Amino acid sequence: MKTFYYTVALAAIATSGLFAQETAKPTAPVTKPAVIHKRKEVQQKRIANGVENGSLTAKETAKLEAREVHNNQVIAAERAANGGTLTQAQKRQAARRQNSISKDIAKQKHDAQTQK
Repeated sequence: MKTFYYTVALAAIATSGLFAQETAKPTAPVTKPAVIHKRKEVQQKRIANGVENGSLTAKETAKLEAREVHNNQVIAAERAANGGTLTQAQKRQAARRQNSISKDIAKQKHDAQTQK
């Protein structure tokens, strides 16, 4: 009985692999996901979560949002100046800025200040 299930499972895996190969159309090369964009979304959710649960004050939120906006403007300007892409050095700088903002979000969320 076990061998039957193994055979069926193996056949299903093999068939799904063949089906995926047959239906796949040649397209542009696969690129890495937009890491910078994804981090922006995650950090925005963290800020929103802090506002909802009261761990971020209005002033803290405004400062964090201003830093996010500035970072987004710098990234957009760098992309515009470089034909729509970022160099490796620019990506590292953007990641450092995002790391700094991330640390500040955590610091502000866990300090003694809360919404009144």
